[in-house]
Amino acid sequence: MGKIDHDAVLRARVLLLGSGRPGLLEQVHAYRVLAEVSPKAYLPKLVDALLSMSYRSRDPEVDLVLAAEAVEAGRRIEAGTPAREERLCRALNVYQSALFALGRRAEGRAVCEEMAEAGKNGRLAKILAEEGRFREAADLNEKAVRNGISEPSFWNMVEWAANLEGAGLHDAATAVFRELLDETRRKVAGRRTALAVLTWELVHLSRMREAAGDRADAAATRREALTVLDELATTGEPKDWSCILAWWVTLFALSGRGDEPAASADSPMPPFGTDLGWSSDTRDAFLGTLPDLETEAAGLREAGRLPELVDLQRRISIRAALREGNHPYRFEEGFKPYFDQSVELARRLPDDPARLARALTDRSMFLVAARTFEPAHADFAEAVALLDIR
Repeated sequence: MGKIDHDAVLRARVLLLGSGRPGLLEQVHAYRVLAEVSPKAYLPKLVDALLSMSYRSRDPEVDLVLAAEAVEAGRRIEAGTPAREERLCRALNVYQSALFALGRRAEGRAVCEEMAEAGKNGRLAKILAEEGRFREAADLNEKAVRNGISEPSFWNMVEWAANLEGAGLHDAATAVFRELLDETRRKVAGRRTALAVLTWELVHLSRMREAAGDRADAAATRREALTVLDELATTGEPKDWSCILAWWVTLFALSGRGDEPAASADSPMPPFGTDLGWSSDTRDAFLGTLPDLETEAAGLREAGRLPELVDLQRRISIRAALREGNHPYRFEEGFKPYFDQSVELARRLPDDPARLARALTDRSMFLVAARTFEPAHADFAEAVALLDIR
C-alpha cells in the first residue's frame, strides 16, 4: 500500500455520506480511494461500480479498461468474503467479452479458461465450439448438464448434442437429443411446454438421423412430427405461450451448420446450437456476410444455377433469422418471403425432391413459429411424402 492521502479519504467519505446521491463516476473515484484504507468494505463496492459503468458503455475499449480494473479489484478481495467468486466471475465475464469484441481471441479464451476453473465453464464451451473444438466443448457441456441439474433444459441439451454431432459422434448426439425429447414429451403431457417446441425437436432429430445415415429412424421421427402437426392444425396449442421464437431460431440455424465453412481458431464460426453467448466478433462477422451472399445469389439467379441458388437462399434465410427472428412484431410478414422464395425455387427442380422437401420443411417449421398451423401441416405432409418415396 502506498502513502495514503488522508484528505482524499476524507473527501471520499463526505461524498458518500452526503445527502445527495453521487454519480456513478464519483462513486468509482471514492471507492478507489477508500479501497486502499478499507479494502474489505470497499473493494466489493468498487467492483460493482466499475461493472455498472461498463454496462452503460457502448465502447469495447472503455469496457476493457473498466473490466480489467474490476478484475484486479476482484482478485484483491479477501478470500472468504461473501460473493467474492461471484463478483470476480462477473468481472471476468465482462473482461472476456470486451477482449473478443476487439478481436483479441487468445486473451479472451484465456479469461474463459480461468472462469471455467472457477466452475463457470459455459462461456469456454461456446468459445471452443466457435473454433471447431467440438469434442472439448461437449465434455464441458456434459459436466454442466450432469452437475446437479434436476432436469435437462432445451438450451443445455441442444448445445451438448450439437457439439457431439460436430465432433462426429452421431450416436452420442442422438442419445442426448432423445433425452431432451423424452423430457419435452413429458412437459407437453403436463402442459408445461408448447406442442410447437415438440414439433421442432422431432423435425430436428429426423434431420440428425438422416445425416447419420439412419433413414428408417428419420422417417419414423418425421411421421411422429406429422402427427403432432396434425393435432396443431386441428385444435391449435392447448394453451397460450409467451414468445418461443428463440427455440425455432436455434434449431433452424443449427440445421444449416453443415453448409457453412468449417470452424477453426483462425476462422471462427458461430457456436451453432446456442441462442446466447456468441462472441460479438464472431456474430458480427457471420451476419456481416449477408450483403456478399445476396450479391452472390443475384449472380446465381441470373446464370440460372438453381441448385446452388436454393442452397444459398437457405444460408441467407438462416442469417436473417439469427439477426431478427426473436422479434414477434410483424414476424410472419417479415420472414415469409424468404421461405416462399425457397419453395418456389425448389419447385423448379423436378428432379431434386430432397431440396424441395427441405424447403417445404423449413417453411413448415417457420409457419409453426408464426402459429399458422394448417399451412404448416400441408407443407410438412408434402415434404414427408417426397422423402418417403425416395
